[in-house]
Amino acid sequence: MFTLKQLTKVSVEGRTPIEVPVGHLVRDLPGSDRTPDGLPILAALVNNDVVTRSYPVEVDCAVKFLTLQDHQGWRIYRSTVSFLLAKVIHEQFPGCTFSVEHSLGNGYYCSLSAKNYEVTREHLRTVERAMHDLVQRDVPIERRKIAFSQAVDKFSKEEQPDKADLLRYRNPPKIVIYECEGFTDLAHGVLADHTGAIQHFRILPYPPGFVLQFPDRDHPDDFIPFDPQPQLFQIFKEHKEWGRILGIRTVGELNRTIANREIDERVRIAEAFHEKKIAQLADRIAAQRDRTKWLLLAGPSSSGKTTFSKRLSVQLRVNGLRPIMISMDNYFVDRARTPLDESGELDFEHIETVDLELFHKHIAALDRGEEVRMPTFVFETGTREFRGNTLKIEPDQLVIIEGIHGLNPRLTEGVPSARKFKIYVSALTQLNLDCHNRVATTDNRLLRRMVRDHMFRGNNAFVTLGRWPSVRRGEKKWIFPFQKEADATFNSALDYELAVLKPFVEPLLKEIKPDQPQYAEARRLMAFLDYFLAMPYSPVPPNSLLREFIGRSDFQY
Repeated sequence: MFTLKQLTKVSVEGRTPIEVPVGHLVRDLPGSDRTPDGLPILAALVNNDVVTRSYPVEVDCAVKFLTLQDHQGWRIYRSTVSFLLAKVIHEQFPGCTFSVEHSLGNGYYCSLSAKNYEVTREHLRTVERAMHDLVQRDVPIERRKIAFSQAVDKFSKEEQPDKADLLRYRNPPKIVIYECEGFTDLAHGVLADHTGAIQHFRILPYPPGFVLQFPDRDHPDDFIPFDPQPQLFQIFKEHKEWGRILGIRTVGELNRTIANREIDERVRIAEAFHEKKIAQLADRIAAQRDRTKWLLLAGPSSSGKTTFSKRLSVQLRVNGLRPIMISMDNYFVDRARTPLDESGELDFEHIETVDLELFHKHIAALDRGEEVRMPTFVFETGTREFRGNTLKIEPDQLVIIEGIHGLNPRLTEGVPSARKFKIYVSALTQLNLDCHNRVATTDNRLLRRMVRDHMFRGNNAFVTLGRWPSVRRGEKKWIFPFQKEADATFNSALDYELAVLKPFVEPLLKEIKPDQPQYAEARRLMAFLDYFLAMPYSPVPPNSLLREFIGRSDFQY
């Protein structure tokens, strides 16, 4: 007679496996409360899948506990703090309009408004005190499943149309929610299972809203001084307003536009908005043509810098200028000479991935009017070649230098500042899943990169996801610190693009299996994309920045 196995083996943090009853909760495993140095355990990786501490173990597995210092734990920490904020505001200010808008500094910019009164600093202090009280009381945050119809009815009755809209084009039999003292919210990933796991956060006024600031991930007892970043904030604000005009502020609204077959017009408007911004930037550069010689374009990975530079070049020609483009990618050192990061992995974001000696030599020669032999970097082989391409610059020509290090002073240290015009390009998406849950700009770029790497650079999703943490570390060290140097910022995000990327990305993610370390991230991204209706790429114009990633662009790369 066949009998079910009553015990299962669990290896915690690589230690000798122990036997526990099937259904044993993760939070009842040894060491599941705090690390030896006192950091609260937020969740766990069970066979490379991120789960709550209330997860019942059912099969033999390897378990790794997660704190805010882990990549996945950091996301859980921020999501849990946002959940607590939403709960407190719901209770303290019923009827208020509240939204987690976008990242800003080391936190999230949030908006809060009421019809009958102005939200003051004292109101914000009240919210912060209530959140800390919630943490001190250490109450449970329960993960529950409810019937789909119950969830739709609940959010409709509570006048939360953003959440009802998000469910409109989904039909699972059950919906996962989190509940804490009667407050419920949709689950977008894992949260901590009790409020006491959240130790540090603070609220900073930032009119017209405020910033929910998180602690330093590497030093959780401290806060990094807040950097207001007014230029980036203005870009986000402008794009948010544009989303309101188009009626696409949330994924639910985007899905409705696709389902109603209105997306083609929205695509044309979004692309026209990009073109208008690029034209305005070209006009600004043309107005100072007498002193500007070098246009420096920088931004993090998969921002669309290359296509932006080509479209800017077209608009500069409309203004009577003759730009020439130089891609920094072609000055990469051979992969064998690429610097290593702290983990011993190739650090492709390091400034010395660029052959600075050769680049400085070429820039000086070009500035003197000499002809130089241009290199070509072959990504498939990881080597640099000279294929007979040459370049010479006439005295009346502009040079566009495009690459992630464009704003780093080391790159063009021999060029006088007065002759440079610096542009920062990034995909600053304004979309929210719902009012309490933002779409991370890094996820937008990661999905772009995954598609591009697969189609044009010979890398599968496993490789791209494996390198992404190193990419992010490199961006924080080598790119983001110099964004303040920019004379202008361009937002390359398109509100519709995640619906286009979805059918490209999903097959790539499905190739990643549970025995691979990238599985947790693949699962998270699959769940994220499940909220989007897919749309065909045919409405995307051939000069769109999105074509840099999905192919069939009018431009040559």
